[in-house]
Amino acid sequence: MRKISLISFMMLIVSTSTFAGGLLTNTNQHAAFLRMLSRGATTEIDGALSNPAGLAFLPNDGFHMSLSIQSAYQTRNIDANFLTYSGLDGAQPTTSPYSKYYKGKAAAPVIPSVFAAYKSGDWTISGFFAITGGGGKASFDDGLPMFESLAMAGLFQASVDKYKETQGKSPILTPNMYDINSAMDGRQYIYSVQLGLTYKINEWLSAFAGGRMNYFTGGYKGYLTANLKESLGGAEQMKLALDCDQTGWGLTPVIGVDAKIGKLNIGAKYEFKINLNIENNTKENSHPNDALAAFKHGVNTPNDIPSMLSVAAAYEFLPVLRASVEYHFFDDKSAGMADGKQKFLTKGTNEYLAGIEWDVTKHLTLSCGGQITDYGLSDDYQTDTSFSCDSYTLGFGAKLKLSEKANLNVGYMWTTYDDYTKTSQNYNGTGLSGTNVYSRTNKVFGLSIDYSF
Repeated sequence: MRKISLISFMMLIVSTSTFAGGLLTNTNQHAAFLRMLSRGATTEIDGALSNPAGLAFLPNDGFHMSLSIQSAYQTRNIDANFLTYSGLDGAQPTTSPYSKYYKGKAAAPVIPSVFAAYKSGDWTISGFFAITGGGGKASFDDGLPMFESLAMAGLFQASVDKYKETQGKSPILTPNMYDINSAMDGRQYIYSVQLGLTYKINEWLSAFAGGRMNYFTGGYKGYLTANLKESLGGAEQMKLALDCDQTGWGLTPVIGVDAKIGKLNIGAKYEFKINLNIENNTKENSHPNDALAAFKHGVNTPNDIPSMLSVAAAYEFLPVLRASVEYHFFDDKSAGMADGKQKFLTKGTNEYLAGIEWDVTKHLTLSCGGQITDYGLSDDYQTDTSFSCDSYTLGFGAKLKLSEKANLNVGYMWTTYDDYTKTSQNYNGTGLSGTNVYSRTNKVFGLSIDYSF
């Protein structure tokens, strides 16, 4: 049997990428997206993000602005079932099943974004500020199965070695002889500021070119301790502690085109990949010179933002009825991740969106939409600290026309995820079998105020 050590336990931790965000590049920056989802062919102010070339067709010259506030809440749960060592039968170790449901929560109570554009004739300058990636904090208050399973195996193996060295005088540690306490928090925010120019080439065609500055800030804070039960003396058997902040930045070139032909509008946008590295600012690290060297102060880790293609078409069936369809492709497989994790993806991410809106009165518009997200997931890609699940999303809401210059958008969106089951014959490097069922939930509410002057 392969020896399990504290060093191999810690190496599992440094192979993780992010807690909050994962594969997701945030597209829900405006309540108009929440209420309709397909906004890639919009010619309203939220197009500063979703269709900047379409801003050439804003109805009036002058300033157009929008302020959006959203609240997002997620759960990220793991139903773990694995074997652990429970004793010796002669020279051979015995095993017993172990199961535990690990609950993770991620919350972003306030997600702000600001959109602005100034249109003068054929030229429009636009920009926005938003949190385009991550956007919250994920907490696993009861630890994670990757921590506990390897700690249990490590404690058993160490006690067997000591049992042999002392010729049976030292006890063999089994799960009923000690308590493991662990918790881990992770956070990730990518703050973005974009600025660019749109030019109306002719009456039906426009083009956009611009750039987006992205600033990454995140980090990890967690611990694990294993102590003998009080009846056995309570001595500490294992300890891990980590407190590390991370920062980085990068620039995204963005281009787009828009074609408005009668009642049909087609918008397309391409965001280039960012080669982004994040640097550690470490406050506490229990093993900075060996197992946790990747979290040593000053160390850099790749965390690229993938390129993204958006193509959408909107059609006005009636003066009061409009619909839109859209496609997104995120080239995640070409974006560098910690330890080259992207190579385990089978493909990039595909998203399919559709939405419809109906002007019930001249002051009230109702809308709804849906989105299907298809990742290129594999067992080798999924980890306890960074896992994704294919999903579908539904959203609905309303736009209220407050005056000739002001609109209020209100939207609510929720995501239903497919559970992902990962079975391993070498569960977290323990040499034993185990299965994790990963599950997630997501709910977002938002409102936005648009104003033109």
